[in-house]
Amino acid sequence: MRSKSITIDNYLDNHFIGRSNWLRASVLGANDGIISISSLAIGVAAANSERAPILLATVAGLVAGAISMAAGEYVSVSSQTDIEKSDIERERQELEAMPDVELKILSEIYERRGLQKETAMLVAKELTEKDALSAHVRDELGINEMSQANPVQAALASCASFLVGGILPLMVVLFTPISNMVYSLYAFTIVALAVLGAVSAKTGGSQIMKGVFRIVIWGTVAMGLSALVGYLFGVNV
Repeated sequence: MRSKSITIDNYLDNHFIGRSNWLRASVLGANDGIISISSLAIGVAAANSERAPILLATVAGLVAGAISMAAGEYVSVSSQTDIEKSDIERERQELEAMPDVELKILSEIYERRGLQKETAMLVAKELTEKDALSAHVRDELGINEMSQANPVQAALASCASFLVGGILPLMVVLFTPISNMVYSLYAFTIVALAVLGAVSAKTGGSQIMKGVFRIVIWGTVAMGLSALVGYLFGVNV
């Protein structure tokens, strides 16, 4: 029987950390889409007895939220990327200006991780000879390929997931009777958040019940506060 060869790339693909960037953006977008659009619809529905104002507010919130999520995620990740590039360039200059000091720093890092002093220096020298900048970027700055985020990818993931999450409560607004809309939105959102929590936990390799409980609790709090605002300050129009 032929043995299956295992490469380092295949091995890393089996771990969940490689999914952290796009999974974080997707879960954040979907969670925000479900909660914010449901909360908005509940708040407006608590103050209105007609479908048109609720629908208008929901659609406006969906469009504005998706654009805001994309822009916010792009700016945030771009800022992170700019900082990383600046640190990498600074490290490059330091390697050129004081290679001996940088070698000692790298050796001390490996010592703190548990290597003997001689072994740490040997490892530092060999990695420096192969690719000094990569070694320092990875082990001194803590930047690696899996932790680096792509601004465009993060923005698209957030925007798309927000739209998917927000469209779900929009369907409730469109097809649920006005008299039962608030309660229908509550029930639907709890179920949708539970499913999202389970899927994200499963994809990320964490405990499903923990993920479900966490996302449902905060979603319930958000919707409850939105409904309270609608009842306290709403006027029928």
